[in-house]
Amino acid sequence: MAAAELTLHQRRRAPTPDELAGIPWLHVLQPNEREVALRDIKVGDALPGDYVCRVGRPVTYWFGVVEGLLKMSTDNAQGRTITFSGLPPGGWFGEGTVLKREIYRYDIQALRRSVVAGLPADTFHWLLDHSIGFNRFVMNQLNERLAQFIAAREIDRMTTPDLRVARNLAALFNPVLFPGVGEVLRITQQELAYLVGLSRQRVNEALASLQEQGIIRVEYGGLRVLDLQALRESPGARLVAA
Repeated sequence: MAAAELTLHQRRRAPTPDELAGIPWLHVLQPNEREVALRDIKVGDALPGDYVCRVGRPVTYWFGVVEGLLKMSTDNAQGRTITFSGLPPGGWFGEGTVLKREIYRYDIQALRRSVVAGLPADTFHWLLDHSIGFNRFVMNQLNERLAQFIAAREIDRMTTPDLRVARNLAALFNPVLFPGVGEVLRITQQELAYLVGLSRQRVNEALASLQEQGIIRVEYGGLRVLDLQALRESPGARLVAA
């Protein structure tokens, strides 16, 4: 059977050493805790359009992005898609859902070929019961996630395209939630348009404006942030003037 005909779950496999090196919370575990985690972690090779999880489905894993780019979204009562966040490398998500063992309230979809890691929900809870380091990591995740969603509500009300693009980019460069990004985010303008909810042309104009101000630099295959604070700060003359 061709790989494209298999589900992401059916394509799961053991992670490579390089893939394990991209999982940020493994280093906070004690040797015995790490052994338990390594025994149960699986990775899957997601194709563009693959769903990692769907609204209404029961939680099975705590997921993370090893490589690629995912989108977290849902549809409202009017049928409009609301994007909560992009999920670049190093990002782990759904800890609140796993904690409460609830159904998913959002869709997670691959925007490009991606490598997705999964830790079974039972193992997640075992680590919570036995690892102080893991508890601290999850608490930091929850705290940052709350701030992220508050910011997302603010972004959703913004009518200035340059500000929307700037704030969405700033969210993707969060070093706590997405430690695998570093200084360069590998993303296309079309992928960014999907996340921001604007046309590719309008995103291109906003990026050009931000580059002219010395805030970012558009590079081959991605974006480099030169002034992260300018992306994060509240609307001011510098961005509004663009």
